[in-house]
Amino acid sequence: MADTNMKEKLEKFLDAYQDLQTKMGDPDILSDQKEYNRLAKEYANQGPLAKKASEYISALDDLEAAREMLSDADMKEFAQEEIAGIEDRLPALEEDIKFMLIPADPADEKDIIVEIRAAAGGDEAAIFAGDLYRMYEHFVASQGWKTETLDVSPSESGGYKEIQFKVKGDHVYSLMKFESGVHRVQRVPKTESQGRIHTSTATVAVLPEADEVEVEINENDLRIDVFRAGGPGGQCVNTTDSAVRITHLPTGLVVQSQDQKSQLQNKIAAMSVLRARLYEKMLAEQQAAEGAERLAQIGTGDRAEKIRTYNGPQDRVTDHRIGFNSSYNDVLNGDKLIDVITALQAADRAQKLEAAV
Repeated sequence: MADTNMKEKLEKFLDAYQDLQTKMGDPDILSDQKEYNRLAKEYANQGPLAKKASEYISALDDLEAAREMLSDADMKEFAQEEIAGIEDRLPALEEDIKFMLIPADPADEKDIIVEIRAAAGGDEAAIFAGDLYRMYEHFVASQGWKTETLDVSPSESGGYKEIQFKVKGDHVYSLMKFESGVHRVQRVPKTESQGRIHTSTATVAVLPEADEVEVEINENDLRIDVFRAGGPGGQCVNTTDSAVRITHLPTGLVVQSQDQKSQLQNKIAAMSVLRARLYEKMLAEQQAAEGAERLAQIGTGDRAEKIRTYNGPQDRVTDHRIGFNSSYNDVLNGDKLIDVITALQAADRAQKLEAAV
C-alpha cells in the first residue's frame, strides 16, 4: 500500500473516530445506556489504532517537511538525518497498522467452555485427557483466569472419559481457540509391563461462551430430562434426580450437567453449554460462507483434525499446524504451553497480513 493511500485511509478513520467521540456526547445516546456502552466499547477498541494512525500521519508530515529542507544548504545535513530516521520507522508502523486494520475475531474477548474427551486408546486415552485438563488448569492459573467445572465423567483407571469446564478472564478465547482439535500422545503407559510405546488421542473443543442476546433459545425447542447424578457434587448427589440433560430438538444437540449441587444449577450450566455450541455452529456456518477467508486461519479448529503430538520418549511436543517443537514435560505441565500458543498467534498474524496485502 502506497504512503498516500495509507494516509488517506487513516485520515478518514480518524475523522470517523472523532465523530464517534462526538456521538457519545449526544443527549439521546447518553440516555440510552445500552447504546452508550456499545459505542464506548467500540471507541475503546479503536483507541490503539487511532494512536498508531496519528503517529503514522505525523511521521509522513515530518518526512515531507524534512524533504523540503533539503534545498536549504544550512539545513541539508539535519534534513538528511531526519529523513533517514523517519524512513527507518515507517515500515514497522505500516506493518502494525495493516494488522490492526484486519477485523478482529468477534469472539476473541469472550470467556470459553472447554470440552475434553478421551478418544482412541482406551484407559490411556482417559489418562491423557486428565493430563490435558491439568495442563490447562495450570495454564489458566498462570494467566490469572478462573475455572469452573461444569460436568465430569471420571475413568476408573484415572483421568476422564470426558470433562467440561468454563474459563473466565481477559480475552480468554483469543489464546485458547488454538487448542481445538485432536491431541495425540505417544508414550509408555503406566499400565504397560513390556515397555511398549502406545499412541492415544483425546479431543479438545474450545467454545466461545454466548449470552442470551447472541443466541436466543425457544423453550419449546427443548426436551429436558432429569436423572440421578453419579459423580462428585453436593450431598444430594446419588440420592435425588439433580442431573439435567437437555436436547435441542431442531439441531439434535444434547448437553448435560451433573456436577453442580442442585437441579437448577445443573440446568443453568447445561444451558450455558448449549448456547456455546449453538454459537459455535452459527460461527462455523458464517466461516463456511466466507469461503477462501476461512483458509487464512491456522487450521480449521475441527475436532477431527490432529493438531499436536506429545511424544514422551523423545521429550518433544510438535504442533503440526506450524511445525513448532517444544519440550514434552514443559508443555504438558503447563509451563511452556504459552510458547506454543504465542507461535500459533504469530503464524496466524503473518497469514492474515499476507491475505490483507
